[in-house]
Amino acid sequence: MAEMPFVSSLVQEDLPVWQQCLDTEFLRRMEDGTLDEACFKGYIVEDSLYLREYAKVFAWGMTKARTMETLRNYYSLLGFVQESEDVTRLHYLEQFGLSEADLQALPLRPENRAYVDCMINAAKNGEGEAECIMACLPCMLSYGWIFQKMLDRSPAVRDTLYGPLVQDYAGPGYADACRAWAAYAEKVCTGLSPERAARCRAIFHDCSVHELHFWEMSVKPRTDL
Repeated sequence: MAEMPFVSSLVQEDLPVWQQCLDTEFLRRMEDGTLDEACFKGYIVEDSLYLREYAKVFAWGMTKARTMETLRNYYSLLGFVQESEDVTRLHYLEQFGLSEADLQALPLRPENRAYVDCMINAAKNGEGEAECIMACLPCMLSYGWIFQKMLDRSPAVRDTLYGPLVQDYAGPGYADACRAWAAYAEKVCTGLSPERAARCRAIFHDCSVHELHFWEMSVKPRTDL
């Protein structure tokens, strides 16, 4: 029997964590339309703060790049995240009477800070590109999995306040990007030593767990908006 590709094995191992994310109160209430708008507003603000820090992981990927191809790939990923997530997120902020400038002085909540610190430390202190991509990937892949599951299970979510967000991550363009980046990560992680592969596996899992903590946090609205 052929060995499962490295990235596919990471996803399979962490699917139970992603299922826990889908089962959080925040996402259950988003799916059935009972999520308090203040919680969603807090989530959009927290996600905006998160994405600012997430971009720094790509910066470390660029810093540690050894080829122009690697530089282009991280630049492309940064552009994709901005293009795919900014339009809808900025629209929600506008709906809530906020701008990105309004958020700059706000602190990240502890769960969010722990998550971005985990990613940035992994990218900064790892040997190279493999650690950087392992820090980036769980957020990207888990969002695609979670929101596709939600949309398949509850198509009516399209017609709620949360519909644009769900469809951003459950759309074919996002799925194509996830496949492309998973394939790229597979290439990067091919031939790693067992010790380094184990470290990359741990980074991927730790970031999946932080995703869970982020969703658990999001059911409590921010008190500083």
